[in-house]
Amino acid sequence: MAVADFSSREFNVNLNVRSALWAAGFLVVLLVVAVLCFTSYYTVGADSEGVVLRFGKFLKTVEPGLHFKLPFGVDEVIVIPTRRQLKLEFGFTTPGYLSNPIQASQDPDEEKSMVTGDLNAALVEWVVQYRIDDPGQYLFDVRNPGGTLRDLSEAAMREVIGDRTVDEVITIGRQDIEIEALARMQELAKRYHLGIRVDQVQLKNVNPPSQVQASFNEVNKAQQDRENAINIANGEYNKVVPKAKGEADQTIRAAEGYRFKRVNEAEGDVAAFTAVLQQYIKAPEITRTRLYLETMGDVLPQTGQKIIVDDFLRQFLPVLPLSNKAEEAVKGEK
Repeated sequence: MAVADFSSREFNVNLNVRSALWAAGFLVVLLVVAVLCFTSYYTVGADSEGVVLRFGKFLKTVEPGLHFKLPFGVDEVIVIPTRRQLKLEFGFTTPGYLSNPIQASQDPDEEKSMVTGDLNAALVEWVVQYRIDDPGQYLFDVRNPGGTLRDLSEAAMREVIGDRTVDEVITIGRQDIEIEALARMQELAKRYHLGIRVDQVQLKNVNPPSQVQASFNEVNKAQQDRENAINIANGEYNKVVPKAKGEADQTIRAAEGYRFKRVNEAEGDVAAFTAVLQQYIKAPEITRTRLYLETMGDVLPQTGQKIIVDDFLRQFLPVLPLSNKAEEAVKGEK
């Protein structure tokens, strides 16, 4: 009886052990499946691309979305923000960038201190905006592409500033500096295979050292006054000169019209004189009389009181002897 009870208890223990082992095995399998699921899928954001490494070697790049990879460290994915514009600051630091040693300026005073081509000092602050356009080059061709771009940008800007006078740097040459510095940075980034495309270079603050700031302010004010005077003069020129040109054109057109009129009148007078001359040659007396009458017809209406003297008149007011004829008629009736 005792032997049977012992055997029954031993069977129950074995059964419990087996159940525990099965439960533990199931949990292990479930954990492995969970780890596989967790480590086999990954997501790439909309503004990025994923670079897949298999055993540390470049395999491929993937677009944004959900993707599968081999678990347990066989495949490694590095997400690169290729569709996001990144920024480097030089000579100053925005508070939000202090934790990023590549984007933020670590020594602003040293970075912004530059020497111009005429051996003057200038304090230059600028921003470089760029994108990562080749993730493969960005990760594998250069050890530290962000830091390299920072060094190249500073070198290019110092070279451009060193080719110009201090007046060009501080006043009139800012746009040219931005354009030339951008071209040099793009060329250097391409030469060193950084996998980076520089989009824009923007000068922020360009000032002389504080010791000579007042003098430069006076120069800037004088240049602004000069520009204002030029603008006022150009405005006055644009207002007066077109008006004068219009009046000149109008006078010229009036003179040309008067010239055409006088020429036509002269040609008409010549034609009329020629016709009269031909008639005079044919009949001189008649032509003279007609010309005299035409002239009197033009002159007399324009005069006031007229006195006509005729040698054939016997008195100023001729009176016919009508009274004598009347008396003779009366006598005849008687």
